[in-house]
Amino acid sequence: MPFELAPLPYPADSLEAAIDKTTMEIHHGRHHKAYVDNLNAALVGHDQLLALPIEKLIAQIKDVPEAIRQKVINNGGGHANHTFFWNSMCPKGGGEPEGKLADAINSTFGSVANLKAKIKEAALGRFGSGWAWLVLDQGKLEITSTANQDSPLMQGKTPILGVDVWEHAYYLRYQNKRADYVEAWWNVVNWKAIGERLG
Repeated sequence: MPFELAPLPYPADSLEAAIDKTTMEIHHGRHHKAYVDNLNAALVGHDQLLALPIEKLIAQIKDVPEAIRQKVINNGGGHANHTFFWNSMCPKGGGEPEGKLADAINSTFGSVANLKAKIKEAALGRFGSGWAWLVLDQGKLEITSTANQDSPLMQGKTPILGVDVWEHAYYLRYQNKRADYVEAWWNVVNWKAIGERLG
């Protein structure tokens, strides 16, 4: 069964504290849709791969035939990363993490402020297009970044939080000011969803 583009989990204009409506509409309805369409095209004739959940497909990328592997990385990674990204945000987001997530952040990074600073460093340090991530690696939290639509899943790591730093994610409002976008992004972060990913 082909992969499908799920609707945004909230109205496109509900994240204005960080991201404008037009950007959300273009980002989801054009960019994300193109990843899904191109992924399905790449997997024609590979029904066993189409049957996998997108996260499993990306995690097992080395099992994908070499002839289509890069297309699956680019487009399947784009689909997985963006699905994850939409669900990392919510209207009336922001604030502070609680419970086990807050404890894990404070234990690993010293404070939420330090976590945010390290995510920003990873986001600004990513040359060109890519992502900044908080991941679980062998049970430990760490900050990393990936290029283009590569996913931590390809490295055996579990994404907990991801910030899209492709220019199409922020350019209409922020132009080349990636740092301003990353700082504003915390106003819409969905700490509840991120805490659930920690387990």
